[in-house]
Amino acid sequence: MLLSVLLQATVAGIGLTKLGAALGAGLAVIGAGLGIGKIGGSAMEAMARQPEESGNIRTNMIIAAALVEGVALLAVVVCLLVLFL
Repeated sequence: MLLSVLLQATVAGIGLTKLGAALGAGLAVIGAGLGIGKIGGSAMEAMARQPEESGNIRTNMIIAAALVEGVALLAVVVCLLVLFL
């Protein structure tokens, strides 16, 4: 199936660069979603084990999620630049 998509992209003149950029943007978004989900799940588990530390855990969770989201946004921007330029 992947081979037929690659052949259609090559024949249509789209090129593999644009296909790779689109796949890269999709993988960046999926990876960020999985990463933030893992951060949130682990933070909830840690808060359930130590409720007195929930403020510190929440702060660290928000910082880590923002860093993951920032890297994913940068990856999507780079992929979109490759796609349109």
